[in-house]
Amino acid sequence: MIIGLMIALCVVVGAGLFGILDSRATDVFLEATRPDFQKIPIGVFGFQNGGGPEWLGGRIEEVLKADLQRSLVFSLVDLPAIGVKAREVSTTDKAIFKQAAENGVSVLVWGKSGQKNGSKESELLMDGFVYDSGSDEVVGGKRYVGSTSVVRLMAHRFADELVFRYTGEPGIARTKIVYVAEHGNARELFVMDYDGYEPKQITADGFLNLMPRWSPDRRFIVFTAYRSRNTQDIDILELATGKRWTLVSMAGLNITPALSPDGNFLAFASSQDGNSEIYKLDTRTKTPQRLTVNQGGDLSPTWSPTGREIAFTSDRGGAPQLFVMSADGSNVRRLTYEGDYNAAPAWSPRGNWIAYVCRTAQRLYKICILSPDGQKRVQVTTGPGIDDSPSWSPDGRHITFSSTVDGKSHIYMVDTDGKGLERITFGGTHNSSPSWSPAL
Repeated sequence: MIIGLMIALCVVVGAGLFGILDSRATDVFLEATRPDFQKIPIGVFGFQNGGGPEWLGGRIEEVLKADLQRSLVFSLVDLPAIGVKAREVSTTDKAIFKQAAENGVSVLVWGKSGQKNGSKESELLMDGFVYDSGSDEVVGGKRYVGSTSVVRLMAHRFADELVFRYTGEPGIARTKIVYVAEHGNARELFVMDYDGYEPKQITADGFLNLMPRWSPDRRFIVFTAYRSRNTQDIDILELATGKRWTLVSMAGLNITPALSPDGNFLAFASSQDGNSEIYKLDTRTKTPQRLTVNQGGDLSPTWSPTGREIAFTSDRGGAPQLFVMSADGSNVRRLTYEGDYNAAPAWSPRGNWIAYVCRTAQRLYKICILSPDGQKRVQVTTGPGIDDSPSWSPDGRHITFSSTVDGKSHIYMVDTDGKGLERITFGGTHNSSPSWSPAL
């Protein structure tokens, strides 16, 4: 059964197709994800360039606006279109603050950037300011210092500060995505910024590294490493040092790893007994525990945010469907009944949805979301191509996935309502199996 299930799940060659994220959501988050949540109107003035590279101010403004738009917390206002002319602004510019507020702008953002006084040419600073019309005062001012190589990071950090100020939850602008990319004849792991910038290769084995997943503290990546065509181990890589070691090296296939929200357990699938079953490894004692026992193939475990339950894929009924069980393997129940193919589950950070790959009546592989009680189902993606390997943003408002909609497999992100589709990889011939990091 395991061979048939693996063929069904790996609908594109070498695809990893699975994911899990940590959660630090607050009550404010619940409000911000309601369908009737009103986005906060925000206007962004330019960042005055005070002696830095010619591109500096424009780059900061561009990145900041994109971050705020993707946050889904703010609604960007075209200031010139409502008569508020973009120009140099100071913290005492009451007239322009009043004009913006009268035109429905709740928050104004502006700043300055340039070379740090007495510093090397590559050392820059960025000052960001925030005016809030509700309190009618400048409520925030931040200074960021760094080299030209971290200008985007400065803008990302400022965006995250704004999201935190108005929601009480971390922003996603400084999150990362790990994914699989074709590199020569191999599949290697890469990490990029959440918006697709600055991809960096983190493995160089020359064979296959697949199915990467983050640790809750963002320090490590767990993944399946093919040492040969017949040996698949589960390895862990420390990003800061590059140190790598093997966690699981059972006989047969060892695939689809996922760390628990507290990082103390690793759920994975292994065929060491001839049939793919779900196991749980205590990462402290290295003690494995088998969780499923049946004649079907079980794989793709994903933890609930509480760590008390695990959803997974099984073909025990004849076709891949989603199931959920307690973290000790008890209380197994089937979740999906609609359609003959449902696989690769990923539990949302809030625990209110499970994203997965569904096959439609038109035989198309798309991303769907399902409530954990199985009562609510929504198809998120549409159109041609194979959509695969869903993973949630830590704020629960977006899903990243791979798709062949443009012919080759690339990484995309989409809002959970199906809007805001955005391709975020452009190089290479095959990019797949994305996993979104927890927030800082």
